[in-house]
Amino acid sequence: MVVTSTSELPGDYDRASELKAFDESKAGVKGLVDAGFSQVPRIFIQPPEKSRANVNTQFKFPVIDLQGMDTDRVQRKQIVDKVREASETWGFFNVLNHGIPVTVLEEMMNGVRRFYEQDTELKKEFYTRDVSRKLVYNSNFDLYTAKAASWRDTFYCLMAPRPPNPQDLPAACRDILMEYKEQVMKLGFKLLELMSEALGLNPNHLKDMDCAEGLAMVCHYYPACPQPELTLGTGFHTDNDFLTVLLQDQIGGLQVLHQDQWVDVPPMPGALVINVGDLLQVKFCCIMHRICMNH
Repeated sequence: MVVTSTSELPGDYDRASELKAFDESKAGVKGLVDAGFSQVPRIFIQPPEKSRANVNTQFKFPVIDLQGMDTDRVQRKQIVDKVREASETWGFFNVLNHGIPVTVLEEMMNGVRRFYEQDTELKKEFYTRDVSRKLVYNSNFDLYTAKAASWRDTFYCLMAPRPPNPQDLPAACRDILMEYKEQVMKLGFKLLELMSEALGLNPNHLKDMDCAEGLAMVCHYYPACPQPELTLGTGFHTDNDFLTVLLQDQIGGLQVLHQDQWVDVPPMPGALVINVGDLLQVKFCCIMHRICMNH
């Protein structure tokens, strides 16, 4: 793989060839780090206006404790009110006491790390841009169309309504993917009930519309970056779904655009980040967000 750094070629360069070389290596960004790159290759450098910007630290990111939502009517109403406010003003919120054991969250993190940190040759069999595959592993789904690549690798699999055969999933994380899928589907039902009530509807309204039928699991890996100020882990975007349930590690990096200012989403042990997607933005707000590199 031949990928130039910022200092190797000050003038024009053959971006298309470098993208092709990077993609055909099937080693991803993790491969660059393993190869000892000390500078961010040019294909990853973000335009100045899209790189790291000032972050507002004055806002308090919403946190909602779901304890008692199924047993206490008064508590449930308070939770619904908080969900409504956070969804209308932020489009994001953290949830605590969501019902998924911490051991499952930790093993999910560990399983994803095991996949990415295993030998490159073992990962290559899953590397593809064929979205019809049961599991799609690559670096940057928009590698050939984005103005700058993001500093991340990703694997993606559809877990519902037709779950994959476990044998089609990587051995490094097969069991936990299936377990986490069951846990997240249960939480998704609860969240859609709360969202329905927050919209003034019957608790089952969104579920009856089949909003909970599908589940796509997207697992990102952000290797250590030698020049984090030059690139992003994920560029500005919204999510094209109903809801996103995000498990983030303790390094952080997630930022949301609130009142035209970037705000850090602080990692909270045991918490999950809930993100309103494009398909619910008729009433709630679907907010631009990104991942900044912190290392």
